[in-house]
Amino acid sequence: MSDLSLLIIALLLVAAFLRVDFIFYIVYVLAGIYLWSRWHTPRAFKKIQFGRAFADHAFLGERVTVTLTLRNEGRLPVPWVQLEESVPAELVIGQPPAHAVALRGKERATLTYEVQASRRGYYRLGPLYIQAGDLFGWTELQAQSTSSYLTVYPRIIPLSHLGLPSRLPFGTIASRQRLFEDPARPVGVREYRSGDSLRQINWKVSAHRAGTRGNHLMVKTLQPAISLDTALLLNLNLEDYDRRHRWSAPEWAIEVAASLAAHLIEQQQAVGLMTNGVDPLLRAGGEELAFDEASGRLLQAETAEAPATPPRIPPRTGRAHLMKVLERLARIEPRTTTPFPALIPRACHALSWGVTIPTITPSGDEATCQALHRLVRAGFNPVLIVVTPTHRFGQIRERARQLGFSAYHITGAKDLNEWRQPLATGVVP
Repeated sequence: MSDLSLLIIALLLVAAFLRVDFIFYIVYVLAGIYLWSRWHTPRAFKKIQFGRAFADHAFLGERVTVTLTLRNEGRLPVPWVQLEESVPAELVIGQPPAHAVALRGKERATLTYEVQASRRGYYRLGPLYIQAGDLFGWTELQAQSTSSYLTVYPRIIPLSHLGLPSRLPFGTIASRQRLFEDPARPVGVREYRSGDSLRQINWKVSAHRAGTRGNHLMVKTLQPAISLDTALLLNLNLEDYDRRHRWSAPEWAIEVAASLAAHLIEQQQAVGLMTNGVDPLLRAGGEELAFDEASGRLLQAETAEAPATPPRIPPRTGRAHLMKVLERLARIEPRTTTPFPALIPRACHALSWGVTIPTITPSGDEATCQALHRLVRAGFNPVLIVVTPTHRFGQIRERARQLGFSAYHITGAKDLNEWRQPLATGVVP
């Protein structure tokens, strides 16, 4: 029994004992207000509809505006509604949003706040805790909304002017083997021959020659090219990273993979992704997602089993496919998982002949180089990219050269600048 109920009963007993009409009047008023609040508040509370709207994908450094909408679908007013949104610490700007509003019948209230995408990951926004009651505070009700999720992509280093040498054949490369001719690379014209496609005819040049040398059709000649897909192979096994770089180096490896994927798809090339990292969202399956209380990021569920590697993303083209690759890179976490030399043949066995495999790993150890050499012998084109500082890289590059593939040392954004060179130079950094 509440304190108010006890007060009403006490006043009623006093009024009955003293026979004072004014006290009876107070009892009637208090009882009426109490009964009204007990009846009205729950019904009005049930009529409150909630919505949360925001862009659920963001790039690193962006600010995302979140809009909270409350609407009173009933005809009766709600004197006050208090809102408190749960926002991850990695995203919050200033104090967590908390507001109090009053809603008349059929009224809508809109509240906004911003979050900062300061670190890649998969975050939970919410739940929103809602509390409402009557004017006197006699009846208070609480509820919470469902959560929404925000994906923060890894940082992408702009590589729009990247000039890769022809010996590093990402995507479609120039070749003397005429597997097909690239329409984006015209090199001249020649006379029409039987069997040439009408789409290859250069009508402007043909019209010009018709007036000077008779009726001759001219067709465009195109530079021959080979279409090679690219499959990024990313090593996120924590055992392979030095303790000094165990946090920063995996993040940098993910950024390198994201930058290469964005650049190649921008060039209309097919890109895939293979990794031995752990995707907590895929691992969770039907289980409830677990989020870190401090940062708000999605966590790998605790299990006695060894974490399974996520399925590979096969090479495809297009912006929609790039978003799929970036989403995987946003959620992926480094863990002690499958040893990298053992992953390489297993991840690449279903790839087509000639696929370029940029292999992003912290070190070019002997086992990794031998595994990449076996890819060379199988008809693939591996490219070793070492992402942690090492004074032995000269030896690694020489070993890679002897085994038939290229090696690059990319430990920071400044190293990527060495790749920004004219394609015509053909100079390997």
